[in-house]
Amino acid sequence: MEFWDIASILFVCTAANHLGLVTAVETIIRHKLPVVNCIKCLTFWSVFVYGCGNATTYGTMAVLAISFLSAWASIWLDLMMGVIDHIYIKVYEQIYTTADETDADALGAADAVPDVPEERGCGKATAYRERQKDNNR
Repeated sequence: MEFWDIASILFVCTAANHLGLVTAVETIIRHKLPVVNCIKCLTFWSVFVYGCGNATTYGTMAVLAISFLSAWASIWLDLMMGVIDHIYIKVYEQIYTTADETDADALGAADAVPDVPEERGCGKATAYRERQKDNNR
């Protein structure tokens, strides 16, 4: 059970939850997965199952302790991802509003890009977005 293996499992579990992959999987299979939806639970059980293959080398208690520490670290990693996400959104808003003000001064009416009407797509991703819109109402 290498450190980088555990760190990779920790990062993948946290990133999948943070980026919404787990929610997309739940939508596709049409079932709620409460253990997978929780970052701590997903990380704990993933590291525990991975570590059970090496339990003879390290012992069950060591695998259990490493699983708990990984679950605790996943909370902090998710917090760090949330802070980075918040900073990115703020910087993007500043760049976007500054670019809009500068572009409005530089472009004439003939140079403006016309608005493209929103197209309705098909498939599971579009159905998921439409359900999310309905749920937010």
